[in-house]
Amino acid sequence: QVQLVESGGGLVQPGGSLRLSCEVSGSVLAVYTMGWYRQGTGKQRELVATISRGGSTYYGDSLEGRFTISRDNAKNTVYLESNSLKPEDTAVYYCNVDSIMVPGPRFEYDRWGQGTQVTVSS
Repeated sequence: QVQLVESGGGLVQPGGSLRLSCEVSGSVLAVYTMGWYRQGTGKQRELVATISRGGSTYYGDSLEGRFTISRDNAKNTVYLESNSLKPEDTAVYYCNVDSIMVPGPRFEYDRWGQGTQVTVSS
């Protein structure tokens, strides 16, 4: 069974750094576009960044330059880094994959991780 397992959240001081990881585990043949979304309390879920299997990136409004998305295809893992966090970055961060090839072959679509809390506070 395919699972998305996130790690790296926690309490960070303003101006501090963050590195989130999300591994796609299970019987996986290929992982396509991966991304990070976030949802603050009382807010809608918003896009942080996506990255294609070939490495093309896309960032949400006003987030490029503060966040960096990357991936390791050999490990089926996507990362999100920031070194200039603000209190307004406080949110639950979710990993997403738009499609996964599994044995068959067949595809699974629009899979989400369980979310990891990031709190930016002094």
